[in-house]
Amino acid sequence: MSHASEIARITIVGMCINVVLAAIKLAVGILAGSAALVADGVHSLSDLSTDLAVLVGLRFSSRPPDETHTYGHGKYETAAASIIGLVLVVIGLLIVWDAGVSLYNQEEHSSGYAVLAVAVVAIVSKEWIYRATQRVARRVKSTSLRGNAWHHRSDALSSIAVLFGAILGLVGWGHGDQVAAMAVGALITMVGFIAMWTAFVEFTECSVSPQERRLIVNAIRGVHGVKGWHRIRTRIVGREIFMDLHILVDPQLSVTEGHEVCTAVETAIGQSVDRPINVIVHCEPNTHSEASEYSDTQD
Repeated sequence: MSHASEIARITIVGMCINVVLAAIKLAVGILAGSAALVADGVHSLSDLSTDLAVLVGLRFSSRPPDETHTYGHGKYETAAASIIGLVLVVIGLLIVWDAGVSLYNQEEHSSGYAVLAVAVVAIVSKEWIYRATQRVARRVKSTSLRGNAWHHRSDALSSIAVLFGAILGLVGWGHGDQVAAMAVGALITMVGFIAMWTAFVEFTECSVSPQERRLIVNAIRGVHGVKGWHRIRTRIVGREIFMDLHILVDPQLSVTEGHEVCTAVETAIGQSVDRPINVIVHCEPNTHSEASEYSDTQD
């Protein structure tokens, strides 16, 4: 199964869960008069919008390179991740505002056991889909899917807040529901800011992580014929890595032999990381001055 198919599959599963949970939360929340559960239902509806953003981003980012996007369309996925974050921030702030106004007006609510039951079901189901989505996101290195996974986790955490708010209401404190709703909103806002920041970092052409760089350097070091290297540059575009570097080889090698070493470096680097990587290798003669300046122990 391709990475795109994996992303689409787990996202559609999440959408189905969100539809069911949103309907149940809104229905029970309205009937029970629970502002926290209604807010949680709205949160589940916002999950649907982010699921759609992931699918739309995937649709555009999966396009092959063309004349207008010679490096591919991976940034569409990053754009989808930023949209997800923005939606979360707006929804979270609105929930905090509404709950704060209700608390300021000294409105009291007492949730029933139905709210408790719905909250427990939501916690279990959303935590499961979070873990499943996060596994896929880590495997395919998808920023938007990782953001969507945290959206699922934030929904589970918000349901925990609803659960505690309902318990407080049942034991006699009528403001537990509003406090829980405010906690839900604050959590959603925080997750949204994290998603937006992650997307922003990618938009600024960030390099690979130190862990991935070490893997790449070890791969270069292991290629026979490479005497040294320098000018390693990497940048992330969606799920892909674009990279260029200079390698030093024996000056006595023929053009064909030098090209074979470059090809071996590209292959080794491609096998060292678990996401697509596009490598350009520039071959240089290993003169005495260059060898002393760029030894394979520097990286």
